[in-house]
Amino acid sequence: MAFQELLNQVGSLGRFQILQIVFLFLLNAIAMSHIAMENFTGAVPSHRCWVPILDNDTVSDNDSRILSQGDLLRISIPLDSNQRLDKCRRFVQPQWHLLQLNGTFSNVTEPDTEPCLDGWVYDRSNFLSTTVTKWGLVCGSQTLNSVSKFSLMIGIFIGGIVYGHLPDRLGRKFVLTCAVLQMAVTETCAAFAPTFLIYCSLRFLAGMSVEPIAVNSVLLMIEWTSSKFIAMAAVLSSCAGSFGNMILAGLAFSFRSWHHLQLAMSVPMFVFLILTRWLSESARWLIMTNRPQKALKELRRVAQINGMDSGDSLTMEVVRTSMKKELEAAKTKSSPSDLFHTPILCKQIYLLSFVRLLALLSICGLAINLQHLSPNVILLQFLLGAVAIPVNVIGHFVLNHMGRKVGQQVILSFGGICILTTIFVPEEMQTVRISMVILGGAVSFLSNASNRLHENELLPTSLRSTALGIIGVISNTGLFMAPLIMMLVAYSASLPWIIYGSCSILSAFIVFLLPETKNQPLPESIHDIRNERKHTKQAKKEDLIIKVTRF
Repeated sequence: MAFQELLNQVGSLGRFQILQIVFLFLLNAIAMSHIAMENFTGAVPSHRCWVPILDNDTVSDNDSRILSQGDLLRISIPLDSNQRLDKCRRFVQPQWHLLQLNGTFSNVTEPDTEPCLDGWVYDRSNFLSTTVTKWGLVCGSQTLNSVSKFSLMIGIFIGGIVYGHLPDRLGRKFVLTCAVLQMAVTETCAAFAPTFLIYCSLRFLAGMSVEPIAVNSVLLMIEWTSSKFIAMAAVLSSCAGSFGNMILAGLAFSFRSWHHLQLAMSVPMFVFLILTRWLSESARWLIMTNRPQKALKELRRVAQINGMDSGDSLTMEVVRTSMKKELEAAKTKSSPSDLFHTPILCKQIYLLSFVRLLALLSICGLAINLQHLSPNVILLQFLLGAVAIPVNVIGHFVLNHMGRKVGQQVILSFGGICILTTIFVPEEMQTVRISMVILGGAVSFLSNASNRLHENELLPTSLRSTALGIIGVISNTGLFMAPLIMMLVAYSASLPWIIYGSCSILSAFIVFLLPETKNQPLPESIHDIRNERKHTKQAKKEDLIIKVTRF
């Protein structure tokens, strides 16, 4: 754990760290907002069947303009069970006799109606075009609208498996660059997808790049930052997603066509791709993979950017002396199986996995509900991002003053309470309900950041990315469980909310089983984890001896 001494010589939070954090913050703001982008590109507008008497521009049965549009809709479109115009059926022939019923409607038998054989007419007041209007993903094909969202989630899940171990073998910077390239190309091509199948395939490939961008961005932040600033870096990564939601809402308000919005969110990724060449590879990782020469080069570069004179005094002998134990451990390559052969590490991985799984259930559950709370999705998206930023700032102080364990328990419990509170708020108080859900959502995003912070401080550098990949594979099942839980609304409107809130509170109890990591140096290898365990046991024995002696 002597890397902190080298980091202090080159600057633990200087110009280099600030520039790199700002760059990764903006990168994550754009990349993470692609997850919520289909709230706008895949929005389902109000629609009805296309009928010749109203929508045929060349031939019209109402040339005299005697009948109003409401009358024409009455004789062309039947009513559904809620006495509203049916969205998916039309009369085979205009029912002129309905105009003589003084506002009442007769029952229409099944033979008198037919599906929308000629397509649909969409309300374009909010969005000029979406993927729904392009491929007709309504009525009998409405389930296909969920396929594109599901393909993105599957991509995120598979991406965690495929990219999980690669950063520990190939480097954080290389894998991050590849992931940015993948997202830039696939999401830009998605704007020009000729068929829905190709669009879903491209969204799947884009989803595979989400997890490596998020994970490696955080790794580069914390592995170049001293222990006392790690919490700030983790919270900033959470703020990036909130800031991205605000950008997404603003662009969705400006670009009402899904093609233009897709391009506006995808083309900037090419700019970030070019700028990744100026990122510095993690010197921690280079040392732990027995590449001290490259680590020394990166350290000297950082010292120069930070304006530290000590950069010239850094030599290979200094690096080898400071990191002697780590370099000796690096000669024996770590294997992913080592994570499960170390009992304490194996236990921590499983506990962290369940904490993040339960937190993801709450986050995804809220994200699904947001689009149903109000027809103004753009405003809700903006408010969620705006509220999440000050909540994350407060969370930074909570984690620094209360510690990782207690701070995370407070955050998770408060998020669960906010969700459960919505059950007791009457539906008439819609503003209060939306406010509690937005606050709960902002706290839930913070809980995910605090969980990732705890993960990175508990896992060794040599296998940190691999361990995070394993945690991601287990916890990302929450992405699939959240929509299934929403199906329980058919039995009780409050049941999904109870489950989401309870999961957040339950995860707070699991955190109690994890060790505190506040102001502790990052473990570099599994050897550090074992030594820390021995020192903890030895300290407990010494305390017990002192107590017995006093007695």
